Amino acid sequence: KKRMRKLGMIVTLAILVAGCEDKAPASHDVLLSQPSDTLAGGPYTHRDPAPVATQVAAEDQEVEIKNDFIDFEYSYPGEAVSIPALKALMDQDLSASRARVETAGREDKADAEKAGFPYRKHASTTEWDVVANLPRWLSLSADVYGYTGGAHGMTNFDALLWDRKDNVSRVPLDLFTSKAALSSAVREPFCAALDKERAKRRGEPVNRKSGNAFDACIDPVEHTVILGSGNGMTFDRIGIMVEPYAAGPYVEGTFDITVPVTAQVMRAVKPQFQSEFSAK
Repeated sequence: KKRMRKLGMIVTLAILVAGCEDKAPASHDVLLSQPSDTLAGGPYTHRDPAPVATQVAAEDQEVEIKNDFIDFEYSYPGEAVSIPALKALMDQDLSASRARVETAGREDKADAEKAGFPYRKHASTTEWDVVANLPRWLSLSADVYGYTGGAHGMTNFDALLWDRKDNVSRVPLDLFTSKAALSSAVREPFCAALDKERAKRRGEPVNRKSGNAFDACIDPVEHTVILGSGNGMTFDRIGIMVEPYAAGPYVEGTFDITVPVTAQVMRAVKPQFQSEFSAK
């Protein structure tokens, strides 16, 4: 899946190897930075365009590295680029991710050659996207794909909130009194929506009492929680991004479920963040 297409300027090597000089790339590495097309919410229904007042001019950033060991991609949006501290955080994560993936690739290639087996090149793609851009908050989520030589790759997710007021990064769960409180508030509507989506993919209703783990009502907060907005001012929707195997077999892929902020959800929000949410 590729959201960032336009070819842009060459990224300097220094941004990629900070903190990992001992794992410098081969001379034939390809290092590119690419701006994306204008975001319009992406494929996720709960990812909202930023209000006009908060749109920024900074270009989205993408780094692509291809060498004998790895195919590596890492991208993040212009809204993050425009916040220096957040850009530094993204660049640090980019460098750490690249070093980790290339170290594993080099080691596996050496092991494969010793054993006389062909090496299957490792791959890693991290795509950060805007969920909501509010006066105080920039809400981001990431699709993270990895392949390490097995039968297939694996998709996971990540989320981050940038608090402009305190100039600090948070995770969505930081805004709630506890994981248990949020789980209690959203679990039933989440599982109802999940069952509806599973039934659509399977062509038959889901029976939660079947004893099959893939029919169970899973705990939403054990997966990636993201915060979205339909009004451009407050968080009024919650997304749950579920990785493969958690709610169904691999062939069913990932699940992206959205539930509204309700009065019950509001009771799970920490007092100091109550004004940042609104119930539908």
